[in-house]
Amino acid sequence: MRFILAVALAVTSALPAAAQDGAALFNAQCKSCHSLTGTSSPAGPSLKGVAGRKVAGAPGFAYSTGLKAKGGTWTDANLDAFLTNPSGFAPGARMFARVAQPQARAAIIGYLKTQ
Repeated sequence: MRFILAVALAVTSALPAAAQDGAALFNAQCKSCHSLTGTSSPAGPSLKGVAGRKVAGAPGFAYSTGLKAKGGTWTDANLDAFLTNPSGFAPGARMFARVAQPQARAAIIGYLKTQ
């Protein structure tokens, strides 16, 4: 039992510190295309207030047909699925970046929920 606990602690502490910091991850992986100001850019919609917002619902952004057709709202599960595989979530989505690590996705989503 002690061995299992020691291994679990070692694995947890081996995660990059940034993987637990949603703001740092957002700045490193998302900020080049997305803002948190409420103003969309040509590269990506503003993510201010994205949690609970209608999918493809940020004003002032020209969404892909695939994302507009998706419908629904940005729940934790939908955000996670989109960050995992944007074109799998909404075929035709123009976002190319993926967030492979579940811990990183959870941290980014948690951060976005505060914005």
